[in-house]
Amino acid sequence: MNVLDENILESQRQWLQSWRIPVRQIGQELGHKGMQDEEIIPLLLTLRRPTLFTRDLGLYGRSLCHARYSVVVLAVGQYEVAHFIRRFLRHTAFATQAGRMGAAVRVMHTGLVAWRLKAGRELRLAWT
Repeated sequence: MNVLDENILESQRQWLQSWRIPVRQIGQELGHKGMQDEEIIPLLLTLRRPTLFTRDLGLYGRSLCHARYSVVVLAVGQYEVAHFIRRFLRHTAFATQAGRMGAAVRVMHTGLVAWRLKAGRELRLAWT
């Protein structure tokens, strides 16, 4: 399940839906408007294998790795979010739900950096 943080613009959500990428957004279908960061992680644990997409840079780090969800922080412009979500979902390392679980990923124009659940160091990946 692809979950959008409420900081993702409606126009970007509509682009994803037009590309047939299923998404649910916090504050609309999930949770409530104004959810704090510390409320989001417990919400993710109630869902079946979710991937959270957010622009909140504070949600990136090794401590957020968990086997039952993944967190993707989009360090891109607010009008580029949909494009980079689609690009991320097509990346060979994260193209499957199983490949995403247990990861905390920061998506940037220059590539990806990620923590994996049992990794000893941060991984750096190029766009393929």
